[in-house]
Amino acid sequence: MMVAGCGILPVGQAGSAPPSSAPAATAPAASAPAATGTPAATAAGDADTRPALATTHSSLSPAYQIDLVGLNRVAGRYLVIQLRLSNTGTEDISWVSDLRDNMREARPFRWVSGIGVLDAAAGRWLLPYQPSDADCLCTDERRDGLGHFLDAGESITVFAVVPAPSGNPATTTVVTPAAPPMIDVPISDDPVTPPPGQIVPDPAAQPVTEISHPLLAPSEALDGTEETSDDGTDVHVNLSSDVLFAVNEAKLTSRAKSLLARTAKQIDDSPAGTVAVEGHADSSGTDAINNPLSLRRAEAVRDALTKLLTRSEVRFTVKGYGSRRPLYSNEEEEGRRRNRRVTVTFAKPEPPAPAPSVQSPAAQSSGPPPAGQGLTARANDDGQPFALEVTGLRRLPGDLGVLTYTVTNAGDEAAWNHELHQSAEWLSYKYQAASNVRLTDEAAGRQYLPGRIMVTAGDDTDAYCACSDLSGVRLSASKFDPGETKGFWTLFALPPAGSTVQVKIAQYPPLQVPVP
Repeated sequence: MMVAGCGILPVGQAGSAPPSSAPAATAPAASAPAATGTPAATAAGDADTRPALATTHSSLSPAYQIDLVGLNRVAGRYLVIQLRLSNTGTEDISWVSDLRDNMREARPFRWVSGIGVLDAAAGRWLLPYQPSDADCLCTDERRDGLGHFLDAGESITVFAVVPAPSGNPATTTVVTPAAPPMIDVPISDDPVTPPPGQIVPDPAAQPVTEISHPLLAPSEALDGTEETSDDGTDVHVNLSSDVLFAVNEAKLTSRAKSLLARTAKQIDDSPAGTVAVEGHADSSGTDAINNPLSLRRAEAVRDALTKLLTRSEVRFTVKGYGSRRPLYSNEEEEGRRRNRRVTVTFAKPEPPAPAPSVQSPAAQSSGPPPAGQGLTARANDDGQPFALEVTGLRRLPGDLGVLTYTVTNAGDEAAWNHELHQSAEWLSYKYQAASNVRLTDEAAGRQYLPGRIMVTAGDDTDAYCACSDLSGVRLSASKFDPGETKGFWTLFALPPAGSTVQVKIAQYPPLQVPVP
């Protein structure tokens, strides 16, 4: 989406001037509200002493502390996010590379383009607006003269301007590539107080592109018959072709009836007027075989669903894609099995009205909690003992949830916890991440897989794990010094509140965790 206009977000007290090093301000856009807030500071070197709304710590270096000090909605359309970055350790920290968005085309490590919002109700990952001449409407380490490193004991404040989450919520979840999310943080409609020595631009000041990626949070039947996800708008049910059909056949098996009956009930319960049925194959056959076979299988599923539905006004569209749209890597048998599917897509049923959000007056923390306050397990990796602690499972709107946990090297030598990224479908993600996590609702017979951020560029769509990143500059996040503790996170769909799920993380024994 492109928006354009003129001006910057008006900030500060009436008559106050920007720092001499900042660019001259133009007249504010007509759509922007008048602002009367007091600047956090008037020079780039002044300290930002605002209280933290929430706190988290980088999983690359726990001494890298991130405080949310500003979360302001402007004109009902934008959010200005401000983070105070502090080095609480004794060695210099490279701060900017930890906040860069690695889901877009590579650019220099200058911009904090990875700061954003998880719009759980809409199923979207919202990142800073992108102008034509920069990576984002956000702090630029070079332009703002901040330096690439944080000295020991030093703090700086950075900002990003992102689209406001849908529905005008009172709270939201702030995300960064560096650390576990800051959940359920109150949004202020007060005027923006800018970071020291920086000017917060108005997205209406120039043409900008909205960066918004859909989220998928899949779950699957424990018997492997189907995998379901929704993107905030539609439900996608991936029916296993191995259950529906015999090899190279398009005639439904006897096992298919109960599976299609469950799918038909889901469609009946939705407001869907149109249902898309798409056949898919793995890469083991030729296009001459896979393309027509996938179409005939989709047609067979459509015909069966038509007879099972209780609503007569539903219209179907049918396509066969052969092997052109894999969900998982075809390098391994498990990925090929999942790719052999018929996908049924229809409008998501209306969710029940959400309960009022409870705002905490105190700052929340996403960093390591006091020892012994979570569920714990132990295991070995790289020749050293490791300790796991599940520190939280928080429910978000849209039946999503965030699992947080810490890992501690309990040994006396530095070691890697390699198992964190070695999930069965790790090859299906664009980059390496802490994806080896599962939630299992044994009573309901379902397993919940890590959420996915779906990023489309041209004709290609890549999946990124909605979890702690372990790639590129963050590769060493899974390396631990003796006694070191780091925090990690994963986004999931959640079963109904009041149930209990089995949480299985990497090589650690499973833990039973109540669902909020």
